[in-house]
Parts: sequence; structure tokens; C-alpha cells
Amino acid sequence: MAFSMAGGGPSGPQINVTPLIDVLLMLIIMFMLVVSMDPEYGEKAQIPQPNPDHKVTQSQPRTIVIQVVLHAKDQPPSVKINQDDVRWEDLETQLARIYLTRVEKVAFVRGDGDVDFQYVADVIDLAHHAGVQRIGLMTQEQRVAGE
Repeated sequence: MAFSMAGGGPSGPQINVTPLIDVLLMLIIMFMLVVSMDPEYGEKAQIPQPNPDHKVTQSQPRTIVIQVVLHAKDQPPSVKINQDDVRWEDLETQLARIYLTRVEKVAFVRGDGDVDFQYVADVIDLAHHAGVQRIGLMTQEQRVAGE
């Protein structure tokens, strides 16, 4: 057990924190002044404005489905984009036109059961060249809203 006695000798070292508090307050004031002098605090937002001369035309469907349809056994299949017939030569340009203004660059490819996969692979390749980033494959039973 330890007993303390009155007038018991020298006390231990103590830190004087008054100058440290003064330095801390001075730093806080300096940071407040620096922030208030900066005219641009926050993020600038650049919002695209619609062209006043350009009238809004019909809206594009959100989902693009490219169909490879076989009509005759000995002929190459035909191609459709959302039920619209497209020639094979025009497929890449049509897809490039569609995906030029889209942010979401996703397409779906549906091939008939009798179509050679080479034709489906050609459609996927043309879609990638046109700017489509993600391509999903669909079966005959799958339907997209709006079909």
C-alpha cells in the first residue's frame, strides 16, 4: 500500500498544452481563410443542353434485338433489327447509326434453330465493329418486352 504524505516532495514533469492549443487554433483559422478565398469550392457540373433547332423525333426502343432468320435451306438467312429487315451489307452501318448516340451499348442476337452458327458469329463480329460493347444471345423461346 502506498501512502502520500503532506508536502511530499517534487511533482513529476507536466506538459504545458497552452502553446499547442494556440497553434491548433491558428491552423484552423488559416484553413478557414484558405477555403473561403477559393471561389470554386465544389464540383462543376456540365449538363448537356438540348439543341433548340433539333426537334425531338420518335424515341428509339431501349432493347435492340438482331434476328438471324432462315427462310430457305439453300440460301443465306436474312437479318432483322427489331423486326425491321436489313440487308447484310447495311447491317454494320445501321448498327453504327443506332449506337452512335446511345450510352448503353448492349444488343441481343437471336438465331433460328436451323441457322449455322457462322452467320450468328458474323452478326456478333459486325456488331462489335459497329460499337456494341456487350452482346447477349437469346433462344427462340425468349421474348423481349415490346415484341
